[in-house]
Amino acid sequence: MNVAKKIATYEDVLNAPEHKVAEIIRGTLSLMPRPRLLHARASSSLGSHLGGPFDRGNGGPGGWVILDEPELHLGEDILVPDLAGWRRTRMPEIPDAPFCTLAPDWVCEVLSPSTEQIDRTEKVAIYAASGVAHAWLLAPNLRTLEVLELDGHTYRIISTHKNDEQVRARPFDAVPLELGALWQR
Repeated sequence: MNVAKKIATYEDVLNAPEHKVAEIIRGTLSLMPRPRLLHARASSSLGSHLGGPFDRGNGGPGGWVILDEPELHLGEDILVPDLAGWRRTRMPEIPDAPFCTLAPDWVCEVLSPSTEQIDRTEKVAIYAASGVAHAWLLAPNLRTLEVLELDGHTYRIISTHKNDEQVRARPFDAVPLELGALWQR
């Protein structure tokens, strides 16, 4: 007997338990636990570092909107990256809405053992298909940053960084980033 698989809907996301991050990836509801504290620390530190010079223009070029865990509706997929950024030329004002349908210009996924496989494979492929120009994969456990850039319909790794390096990573290469600050306990 062939049983048809139920395609997940936005209603499934809305009905998900509050302590889970709900996403729809290729028609399937994905429920992940909230990030562990070291994961949250790395994401928060990175968002704080980028927010001043790029979102608010303090000590940097400005011109960006940077958001923590925005809900993105990219076609049939619903994703929640750890961080996402839009150039203000594309998003001059932040919509007063529960989710965004405009693909970001940059996303960052903070990798953890429970999410790394999905982040690296399925989510990165969706970001590429949606035209997200830059993706960062940040791994606090390994103390690494991989910088990906869209090359046609797929990403290529343009740089990798580790430990306590000071880096300039596209598209935020106007201001150096101290990786060691992201791993602090």
